[in-house]
Amino acid sequence: MTHLRGRSFLTLEDFTQAEILDLLRLAAELKAAKRGGYEVQRLKGKTIALLFEKDSTRTRSGFEVAAYDQGAHVTYMGPSGSHIGHKESVKDTARVLGRMYDAIEFRGFAQSDAVALAKYSGVPVFNGLTDTDHPTQVIADFMTMSEFCEKPLKEMTLAFLGEGQDNVALSLAMGAAKVGMTMRIGSPETLWPDASVIAKLHDVAAEHGASISFEADPHKAVTEADFIYTDVWLSMGEEEALWSERIKLLLPYQVNAALMAATGKPDTKFLHCLPAFHNTETSVGQEIKARYGISAMEVTEEVFESPASIVFDEAENRMHAIKAILVATLA
Repeated sequence: MTHLRGRSFLTLEDFTQAEILDLLRLAAELKAAKRGGYEVQRLKGKTIALLFEKDSTRTRSGFEVAAYDQGAHVTYMGPSGSHIGHKESVKDTARVLGRMYDAIEFRGFAQSDAVALAKYSGVPVFNGLTDTDHPTQVIADFMTMSEFCEKPLKEMTLAFLGEGQDNVALSLAMGAAKVGMTMRIGSPETLWPDASVIAKLHDVAAEHGASISFEADPHKAVTEADFIYTDVWLSMGEEEALWSERIKLLLPYQVNAALMAATGKPDTKFLHCLPAFHNTETSVGQEIKARYGISAMEVTEEVFESPASIVFDEAENRMHAIKAILVATLA
C-alpha cells in the first residue's frame, strides 16, 4: 500500500473507493496477524504525537496500542498537555511537532485545525475526531459490518437514527457513498445538514452507485436494514434547555426493540460508536433519569445488551483500523 505512504487521514472525502477497500483489507490482515501471533512490526523507530483537545477512551487506546504493537512510540498530550490554541497557534504547534515527530494524531473541535496541522507540520496527520468528521471510526465500522454480514459493502443497507447532522452520521454517509452502499439517515428534518452537504453526498453516491437518503420517518429509515447505527443526541455541558428540546425531538428515533423489529429482518445488527447512554449506571445516566424521567436515550438497555449488539466488536476494531492507517501511511 505504498500509494498511501506519507498521506494524512483527515476525511474519507480525500480517499478513493479502492483506497478505502485497501485499508479495510489491511485492517483485517493485521487483526488476523495479532490474534495469530505472527504480527510483524513495521513502524520501529517511528514517533507519533497524540494531540487531544477532547478526552477519549477508544481513540486514545486505539492509537496507543496500535502504535505499540507496530513498534512505534507515542507521546500523549491531553486537553491541558500543550499550548495549542491557548498560548500557541495551531500553525506554530504544527511546525514544532512536525520537526520532532513522524506523525500527529489530532482529536479536537475544528476540522480546520486538523487541516492546518497537516499543512504546516509536514508530516501525516490523523483525524481522531472533529466536530464534522470521524474517519477512523468509519473504517472500524465498515470492518465490523464486513465481519457480521456475508454481503459485500456495496450490497449492504445501513440505517442511522438520530441527529442527521451528527459528525459520525455524516462521516458514515461519505464512506457509504464512496463504497457504493445504501444508507438512510432517520432524523427530524430540523436536524438535517445543509442542502449543500446533502447535495455533495448525492453527487459522490451517484458516482459510485450508492444511495444516500434522509428520512423523517424512523420506521421507513430502518426498512430492510442490515445494520442500525446511532450516536449520542447532545454533548453534556450544553444548556439544559437544549437537552429538553433534543430529547423530545429524538425520542421517536430511539433504537429500541420495536425499531429493530421494524427492519423486517431478524438478523439486523446494532452499532454505536460509544459511549452510549443506555442505562443509569453512570453519573450522566442518573442525571438524565432525574431530570427527564427516562432511563435510556438513543438506545435502550434491551437492545444494547442483546445478541444483535456488536458494539464491542466495533470498539475493538477501532484499534485494528487505526493500525491499518498507521501502517499504510508510515511504514
